[in-house]
Amino acid sequence: MRKRVPEPIAGDPSDPHGFPALIAEFCEHLSVHGYSSHTVKAKRTLLAMLARWLDERGVSRPAEVTKPMLEGYQRALFHARKEDGSPLSFATQTQRLVAVRTFFEWLARNNRILHDPAAGLELPRSGQRLPRAVLSVAEVERIVALPDLSTPLGLRDRAMLELLYATGVRRAELASLAVFDLDVERRALMVREGKGRKDRMIPTGERAVRWCERYLAEARPELAPEPDNGALFLTVTGRKLYTENLSRLITSYVRRSGVGKPGSCHLFRHTMATLMLEGGADIRYVQQMLGHTDITSTQIYTRVSLRKLEAVHAATHPGAANEPRGVHGGAELSSDDQAD
Repeated sequence: MRKRVPEPIAGDPSDPHGFPALIAEFCEHLSVHGYSSHTVKAKRTLLAMLARWLDERGVSRPAEVTKPMLEGYQRALFHARKEDGSPLSFATQTQRLVAVRTFFEWLARNNRILHDPAAGLELPRSGQRLPRAVLSVAEVERIVALPDLSTPLGLRDRAMLELLYATGVRRAELASLAVFDLDVERRALMVREGKGRKDRMIPTGERAVRWCERYLAEARPELAPEPDNGALFLTVTGRKLYTENLSRLITSYVRRSGVGKPGSCHLFRHTMATLMLEGGADIRYVQQMLGHTDITSTQIYTRVSLRKLEAVHAATHPGAANEPRGVHGGAELSSDDQAD
């Protein structure tokens, strides 16, 4: 697969005060200060959207931008519609506006513009949304049983599904794994430069590591190129998996399983966290597994985990049982109830 070429940023590339030059300088600043290439690419893409919108309105330089213009861009995001006709989520709108605020703050701080037009730009209020779906144990088993184990790619896919289920790693983290990141003896996985460029060591469990061992012994040698690039999971041509291809692959298995739930790699991440909490895991350990810097990001799964809440509900709510508490013979109330 050919490497994607970033779309050009609207404006005159030769203008040192225009959007193309200053966005490039901003992205270089992010790279120099340790931001991941994924973050830098994402910021560039979001700022390119703003530059295109402003260019259509005759504005080609950040110094020409005013706060009313940015408020107009915010309104445009609110009214924008995706291909299926649905609006952009507030989380998506916020993500685009945060990139805008960060960019203009940097411009003002480095004297590229006289004042920051994004200062005080109010972001949309976005509530904490629950994961769209979580799989049950039975549903996971239906999905992971689908790959054709008689083929190298089928063994690869089973190993990937098992590792997603066992560890909850992100899509990009799975795609970037190297062979030496898997410690078979310790049944552990080293995730290198996860979100925020942080490394973490997490357990895989015996089942996932055994499937990975089988893949390494029986399938990967048939896929590996010469010289070996060292990537753990390979395509049919021996290349490292792209995240987009990985999403399509996992989505196809979820759909074929018939579980009727939407999702891809992140579906297994949600499932792993929820099932661990329901099994009695301390939230701090789940936080470590997921690689969350802030525990509030992990706490959302406590709102999805129902098992403990169901037990408390069954033990305390008078209407939870089929035979209501306080009713004798299904009809009469106790003397205390009658007094009330």
